[in-house]
Amino acid sequence: MPLQLEHPTSLGEATVGTRGPAAPEKVVVIDDDATMRLSCRKILAKMGLQAETFEDGARGLDGVAMVKPAMVIVDLKMPGISGMEVISRVHEIDPHIVIVVITGYATIDTAVEAVRCGAYDFLPKPFSPDELRLIVNRGLERRRLAMESQQYEIERTLLKRRFVTFVSHQLRTPLATIYQYLDVLKHLEGEDDVMRLRRREWLDHCLTRIQELQNLIRDWLTLAQVEGGTLSKERIKVDLNGIISGILKAYEETASAQSVSLESQLPSDSLFVWGDRNCLNVLFDNLITNAIKYNKPGGTVTVSGSEARGEVIIAVADSGVGIPEKYRPFLFEEFFRVKDDSVKKTAGTGLGLHICKKIVSEMGGTIQVESEVGVGSTFHVCLPAWRELVGVTEGQSDAGREANIDRR
Repeated sequence: MPLQLEHPTSLGEATVGTRGPAAPEKVVVIDDDATMRLSCRKILAKMGLQAETFEDGARGLDGVAMVKPAMVIVDLKMPGISGMEVISRVHEIDPHIVIVVITGYATIDTAVEAVRCGAYDFLPKPFSPDELRLIVNRGLERRRLAMESQQYEIERTLLKRRFVTFVSHQLRTPLATIYQYLDVLKHLEGEDDVMRLRRREWLDHCLTRIQELQNLIRDWLTLAQVEGGTLSKERIKVDLNGIISGILKAYEETASAQSVSLESQLPSDSLFVWGDRNCLNVLFDNLITNAIKYNKPGGTVTVSGSEARGEVIIAVADSGVGIPEKYRPFLFEEFFRVKDDSVKKTAGTGLGLHICKKIVSEMGGTIQVESEVGVGSTFHVCLPAWRELVGVTEGQSDAGREANIDRR
């Protein structure tokens, strides 16, 4: 049966409302009552929607396939194809179309049957313009939320695929290099000083690559724990002075090998926060490691701390190469690495700062960066300060803690 529209020229020519630059959402009305079709068209046009009307189910289904509407409003009692059949066949065309049933023979049984067939809602005749507007707005909002949810799932799927590709590449490259080094070592002969030196050099290359793989796997596991909410297992009184001093001590040799000095400007008093000791170690280990890696020979890493207005503020500053302004908004995103000739090239996964951001957010704090190219960068971490309160004990559950903690 040929498609017959009830207005003379192009689709929706007389029924398009104006809602700004975005294209109006389309609604198909299928009803054998000409007065009802005209009324619905006028109401929908005033709402800024594009309405197409059809007098029976067969023409209506052809119209749905052609127009691709967001919503179908269909009468249950029509000659030829019934409204119930229209509902099922519309969802065969597009399962995301929202269907509203209208009928002058409204009963509980017909309403239940319509919903069971796939209708979103049911509107008995006669109805007022306000009733139609309410149900249409509600249905379109439901569709928008459903489409956003679907888009979110698509993006998650694409992200997982990209992650698998990234992981495969990141693992394959160092493994191939290690294999090549070991394969050559296997065939190297001779015990003179030159050959021993070459073997040692190539074994060092292998160990460096293996260390990169270990760091990569460590970061992935840490990220998985953070995303799954399993990295942070406790909320206790933690002294950041002790944690940071221990990390600085552990990296003295590494920093010295790169001609970088480590300085602590932490106060003599303790800096207590509510937190998870393991998470805090990961957080400041990442920041201090980065400050060493991206520094200059003869540079300095300075860690300072203070407490004010119920927060502990830790600043990790380096005198390194700095970060160009255009890259700073993306620093805390997954896998982001600055690719700029002005920035020192170092090995890394692009996950460290993302993990830092997640940890700080989970603990109710903030992290920010200030940087100047050629001068250096400073990362500021603000965390809720610990204060002794009645009824709060170390290791207390989140629910209990939240019921008792009162920041200054």
